[in-house]
Amino acid sequence: MKSAFYFACLLLLVSQTSLAQDDEFKKLPIDSALVWLNAQHVENPDGFHERALSTLAEAYQLNDDQLLGEAHLLLFRWHAYHVLFNMDSVIYHGEKAVTQFKITNDRANLAAVSAELAYEYQDENDLERCEELIFNAIAIYEDLGDDRGLGAAYHKLSRIFRSQKEPESAIKYALASLEASRKSEDHQTTALAWSVLILAYRDVGELDKAIEAGNNCIEILKNFVPEDPFTLARAYGYRGDAWAALGNYQKSLEDNQQSYAIVEAEIGAERPAAQTYRQGIGHAYFLQGNYEAALSHLQASIEGYEKLGQSRHPAMQGEYREIADCYYQLGDYQKAFLNQRIAHEIFDTLMQNRIANLESEGLLKYESGKKDQALEEQATIIDQKNYIQSMGIGLIGLLLLFLSTLFYYFRRNKKIAGALMVKNQENELLLKEIHHRVKNNLQTISSLLSLQSESISDQSALDAVQESKNRVASMALIHQKLYQGENLAAIEMRDYFKTIGKAIKDSFGKKAENVALEVDMSEIELDVDTAIPVGLITNELITNSLKHAFPNKQNGKILITLSQEKNGLLKLHIADNGDASANGPEVKQESGFGSLLIQLLTTQLGGTLKKSSESGTSTMIQFPLQEKSAA
Repeated sequence: MKSAFYFACLLLLVSQTSLAQDDEFKKLPIDSALVWLNAQHVENPDGFHERALSTLAEAYQLNDDQLLGEAHLLLFRWHAYHVLFNMDSVIYHGEKAVTQFKITNDRANLAAVSAELAYEYQDENDLERCEELIFNAIAIYEDLGDDRGLGAAYHKLSRIFRSQKEPESAIKYALASLEASRKSEDHQTTALAWSVLILAYRDVGELDKAIEAGNNCIEILKNFVPEDPFTLARAYGYRGDAWAALGNYQKSLEDNQQSYAIVEAEIGAERPAAQTYRQGIGHAYFLQGNYEAALSHLQASIEGYEKLGQSRHPAMQGEYREIADCYYQLGDYQKAFLNQRIAHEIFDTLMQNRIANLESEGLLKYESGKKDQALEEQATIIDQKNYIQSMGIGLIGLLLLFLSTLFYYFRRNKKIAGALMVKNQENELLLKEIHHRVKNNLQTISSLLSLQSESISDQSALDAVQESKNRVASMALIHQKLYQGENLAAIEMRDYFKTIGKAIKDSFGKKAENVALEVDMSEIELDVDTAIPVGLITNELITNSLKHAFPNKQNGKILITLSQEKNGLLKLHIADNGDASANGPEVKQESGFGSLLIQLLTTQLGGTLKKSSESGTSTMIQFPLQEKSAA
């Protein structure tokens, strides 16, 4: 009873103290209240939101446009920082602040809120409004000569372009941010610009520059901004990703461990935000082939993102794929399939958003506006000149008209060429994504067949399932080669034969360990319509040789060649030096579907098939070379 009494007294004391503080706050003039709120909005003390709303209401009562703008700006930043409500609250207060600062012509605050609000619209996928706001902010900072504000705005713009998969533009504006922030000695923005360059240089494949950018970012943060440990943690993680791209997985692991250690020391290991930093560690272990260690860190990262409500963010697609691959490598095909399905769902959402925004032209409008402004200034100068002679005026006018016409057509052609280049790049990206998705779907089918095979006891049925897996793998490998290669329309067949041959041989286990596989041919590229039937034929013939030609694990060799004859035909030759009885009637009856499939595919290629049983089994198929479609 005494403890309950003391607790009630404590609650009464706290409530009276809070009421007293509220009374003191209400007595403050509105400008002093805004100063206090701005100083406290990051710490977010109890009752902060109610006090901020009360200050906003007082500004409306006073009908003071400047105070209204500052009150809405405060609430915009508070909502954006603490993410306590949905994005509607952030957008609402941000747009209100923009409107009020336009009324009062407070250009400094207008530029600041425009740059910050642009980044929020980026998260909402409203790219048109995002680019309009950020370019307005840049124009104001340029007009004011504010290098500090300009550096921060260019940094936000570089992050926007990087998130839109435009790394070249991200690099351009990050370098502009570096130049402006160095003039103003803004070390924080300098470090942030370097952090964007780590990612953008990695995106374009300039990995040495990415490592150098990481070194610069970390050095600046340690020497000049020690109070920002989280940017330092991200810099280590970004540099770790660059090391991974260079193939130095150990340095990647060390950088990501350092990144997580910094965050863990600051907020503790149980916080969801800290758990997300384990993603980089899991990725490094995955690249090293340590799938069990990778799985524990990747799953902890996913749990962190789930607690933050971000488990279906587009950036999570790759992490779910890695988890699926870990389970696949560890033999848990059911969990591999479930995680691959989540990755596909995220991919569907990502592709829908990407297609909806392919027509964004904010940057072209900004650059065109700059050129038009320069032309108007030149026209003004020309109009101010004194007329000397009527003939001279006529000649100058004709010359200017001629040059303007040339410039107009030059600029129009340049815009058309630029737009076509952007479209081609987007189409190439979409085509690679499609091949990647087809490969993943085929891999999912392979996983399902593996699951099905676990419940099959009949050996002939099990063999049929394994042969189906090999056929699926031969097609999946073609799509993998397409999205990984430079040429999206053709596959280099020598490397393909080596890869698919090894996979088929591995599927037979110890039964094929004494059989050597030799690919003797020069590099030849085939289009996808030709490569798929050739791959399936090769799969069937290798499978048949491994299954029948080398009984009792005897030593042997399988030879694969593909060459172009003088008559222009391609010749596919697959031979083994094993038991020629593999072509006997009993084998033909057992492998009837495979033989039928080879005949049908040869007909599809427009080719002819010849078999020989001398010194082993030899199959030769001749078919015409199809013209490659444009990439």
